[in-house]
Amino acid sequence: MGMSTHVIGFRPKDELFEKMEAVYNACRLAQVELPIEVEEFFNNSEPDQSGVEVNLSDDCVREFKNDHQEGLEVDIRKLPSQVNIIRFINSW
Repeated sequence: MGMSTHVIGFRPKDELFEKMEAVYNACRLAQVELPIEVEEFFNNSEPDQSGVEVNLSDDCVREFKNDHQEGLEVDIRKLPSQVNIIRFINSW
């Protein structure tokens, strides 16, 4: 089994995030289905306290490889302006 690494960005929580999170929590507490808008806002996952996930383009994240190393590099100059957290995820 191999490992893969992904990089995602987050923009800070804002008023819309807080409202969507309140709907999410109320629906979970009431054990009712989430509205599709809430599911899509949180990318079909639980709200992440780091903020709203932002997909990073291939312009700012690219593979790095030489004879002895491989990984990902992030060109911070090309990150979307609102991104304030970058998360590196290893999956097996």
